[in-house]
Amino acid sequence: MRELFLSLSLALRKELEKDLEEVKELLKKATRKRTHDVLMAEKYKLEMEIKNQPPPKLKEDTMEEEKPPAGGYTVKINSYGWDQSDKFVKIYITLNGVQQLPAENVQVHFTERSFDLLVKNLNGKNYSMTFNNLLKPISVECSSRKIKTDMILVLCRKKREEKWDCLTQVEKESKEKEKASYDTSDPGEGLMNLLKKMYAEGDDEMKRTINKAWVESREKQGKGDMPLDI
Repeated sequence: MRELFLSLSLALRKELEKDLEEVKELLKKATRKRTHDVLMAEKYKLEMEIKNQPPPKLKEDTMEEEKPPAGGYTVKINSYGWDQSDKFVKIYITLNGVQQLPAENVQVHFTERSFDLLVKNLNGKNYSMTFNNLLKPISVECSSRKIKTDMILVLCRKKREEKWDCLTQVEKESKEKEKASYDTSDPGEGLMNLLKKMYAEGDDEMKRTINKAWVESREKQGKGDMPLDI
């Protein structure tokens, strides 16, 4: 199935390249502006289609790609720390014994707004971490990783030397949404939103405490005392 897909992709790419060559020849002969503009638009469209086609791979490369990483199963890394300087955002990942691995077993792939970390065959396991939608663009060429004792340091080079309030766009939107739920002109409404969040995220003991406060508030209100406005 994989070989069929690659064969079809290769055939489609060849057809697109033939179409592009023909459009280029027609452009050389075009004398009217409207005709030239139409051909230029078609040329751009074909170039983008070719660019978006997956590059053809040899069978050996495909077989190699389908092999699982060395080691056992893959563990997703969720625990990390981070800070920043004027030029870099620094992510610290603790992995016992990582300094004993060959350097090629610790791989980081950067894009302008993401990075993927893969650690191969550490004590019989693989470890991975992915950050998508980084808060701001980073320089792929100037980003790197360092291996220290029981730790990996991922260095994301900022494109612009400005402060990051968080690591990802998702974190930013979540914080803004949470802040908005508390920033109301009515203090009682802000308290109610806070209690709802605490109730939804709390354990059984927290829910019992909030329920008790609610009942006591209603009792005070019934007696004419100053109620707890929740």
